[in-house]
Amino acid sequence: MSALLKLVPRPAVPRDAFAGDDAALVLAFRRGDPGALATLYDRHADHVHRVLYRILGFDHELADLHHDVFVRALGSLPKLEDPSALKGWLTMITVHVARSSITRRRRRKWLWFLPSDELPEVPSSAPSEEVLDALRATYAVLDTLPAEERIAFALRFIDGMELTEVAAACGTSLATIKRRLARAGARFEAEARRHPVLEPWLERGTRWGNPSDR
Repeated sequence: MSALLKLVPRPAVPRDAFAGDDAALVLAFRRGDPGALATLYDRHADHVHRVLYRILGFDHELADLHHDVFVRALGSLPKLEDPSALKGWLTMITVHVARSSITRRRRRKWLWFLPSDELPEVPSSAPSEEVLDALRATYAVLDTLPAEERIAFALRFIDGMELTEVAAACGTSLATIKRRLARAGARFEAEARRHPVLEPWLERGTRWGNPSDR
């Protein structure tokens, strides 16, 4: 649980509170309703974590970045014009936080990859070591892409967002996102060929296809 929520009490709230309606949840938060903050976190924490992970990969700052997203969101939530767009708005904030993290990394000329002996224990049904090696190589390749292209690529082809969702999350037009994806796909494939562990995957064909596909 985020340290953010340790700062506020968690009163007993019915499981069906706000009935999954983000607009009602935002309005409840603005009214100061008990449980609104905890419900907001519980409902969207996994999504925020997934987007950060898809963009950044193994990153020892992930928990801090996750916390930062919610700190920023709660500070700006009273200004959200369309409460029903909460999830997309949180995604935009998450992308901004991830972008800032990438920029800081490159300014320091420092890249971090969680060593294999520090990976969390996973169940026996989890991906094999070969797959984990491929994941590490994938994020090593992503680290060579410009930040905007990396973010678009990760959201579209790793997280599986629709093109319109990627454009909204990045705060740009659909045409711009298609151009970014075309450039990112070409860069990614060229750089991925430097990693033997990715060769079998590349031989099966690139998974991103035509960036104009919806």
